[in-house]
Amino acid sequence: MPNKKMTMGVIVGNRGFFPDHLAKSGREEMIQALAQAGIDSVVLGPEESKYGAVETHEEARRCAELFRKNEERIDGVIVTLPNFGDERAIADTMRLSRLTVPVLVQATPDNASKMTIAFRRDSFCGKMSACNNLRQYGIPYSLTRLHTVAPDSDDFRKDLAWFAAVCRVANGTRNLRVGSIGARPAAFNTVRYSEKLLEASGISTETVDLSEIMGRIARLKDDDPGVQGKLAAIKKYVTTSGIPDASLIKMSKLGYVIDEWMKQTAVTVSAVQCWTAMEEYFGVVPCTIMSMMSNELIPSACEVDICGTISMYALALASETPSALLDWNNNYGDNPNKAVCFHCSNLPKHFFKDVRMDFQEIIAGTVGKNNTFGTVVGQVKAGPMSFARFSTDDTAGIMRGYTGEGAFTDDPLNTFGGAGVVEIPGLQKLLHYICENGFEHHVAANFSTVADAVHEAAIRYLGWQMHRHVN
Repeated sequence: MPNKKMTMGVIVGNRGFFPDHLAKSGREEMIQALAQAGIDSVVLGPEESKYGAVETHEEARRCAELFRKNEERIDGVIVTLPNFGDERAIADTMRLSRLTVPVLVQATPDNASKMTIAFRRDSFCGKMSACNNLRQYGIPYSLTRLHTVAPDSDDFRKDLAWFAAVCRVANGTRNLRVGSIGARPAAFNTVRYSEKLLEASGISTETVDLSEIMGRIARLKDDDPGVQGKLAAIKKYVTTSGIPDASLIKMSKLGYVIDEWMKQTAVTVSAVQCWTAMEEYFGVVPCTIMSMMSNELIPSACEVDICGTISMYALALASETPSALLDWNNNYGDNPNKAVCFHCSNLPKHFFKDVRMDFQEIIAGTVGKNNTFGTVVGQVKAGPMSFARFSTDDTAGIMRGYTGEGAFTDDPLNTFGGAGVVEIPGLQKLLHYICENGFEHHVAANFSTVADAVHEAAIRYLGWQMHRHVN
């Protein structure tokens, strides 16, 4: 998921009996604000409408046509109201454009010392009318935190960063293809999900049997260029001291085959069968390969947790940084707001203070140490934490989830795998919510503060039922 430059369509509202010179300056201010944020804009020029704004139905048609021509580029639409604006023209533009991207409505504040007929904006009021019409037209939209906010303000810069994240999540989740590699482990009923409910949200699942992956691996020679390339990448990614060469070759073949299968099937993210078929019949764990994918912002979840990898992807889209899938695993002493989050581990190395390759201590007791090399282990570093979990509620026929924020701490932790201590205000309240609503024990986490953006994208544009955890 390479970071791409974003582009926003811009609708500049105008209304004739308000000062229309404000539409001219307002258009310029918004274009400049977007440029300073590194965002391109698609907007009518002054030669296409009065001041490049939208007031009449004809201007709405022109703007909609411009948006349609740039449909592949436009990530979201910003409605800017430098004066009251024409509510119908704004809604007509969106309807005629047939865009389904997120929409942000911004209104520029009046200056209390410039309230004469020559300078009074009334965008404070016009924003309500614009939103009313968008709602009548069935067009979902988002709002700035302040009712009126200047395009050149720090507040709007924060709004813009938040909205860009909303766009990435909403657009990136639609038409997503998820790879289901192997069958769900029998002991993990908790990660059951509905392919049909995901499909209804535009998310397709591409399945492949683990035996097919193993069959492709069996055809590969150790000196195959693809295998050797993956081996070099593994050694560059993580310290492999003490890991048998035979295990590293197995991991390299597994990684190469998965990479090729994902390319062939146009799959973006994946979830992989692990416990314990991979170890018993192939002789390594897939953790390093999954860690490497997640570190490149193409998440991979264990135990075939499809909804878990979608949760990881949403956080990665929002923050443009790697995500991990963790267990809500242990209490931490007697602090009710702290817990231990853990996995065996396939966490991306972005998460660790120090990282090394090791063996899977839990499964080793069953299948033997030599069959479990390939974990990526260490203590999770301190930093801000956003978390998210999506799930298919089959009985209700809906997608649902929760989001929230906390922090990974520097608290000492002497354990195995990939683990860290988290501190979340109101954690006991969150744990009650998880248990009362039957959510999975897996949670996606990310070093960021993007829970609000993920929540907005899911509830507003994907139509999912969401809970935002607050203390």
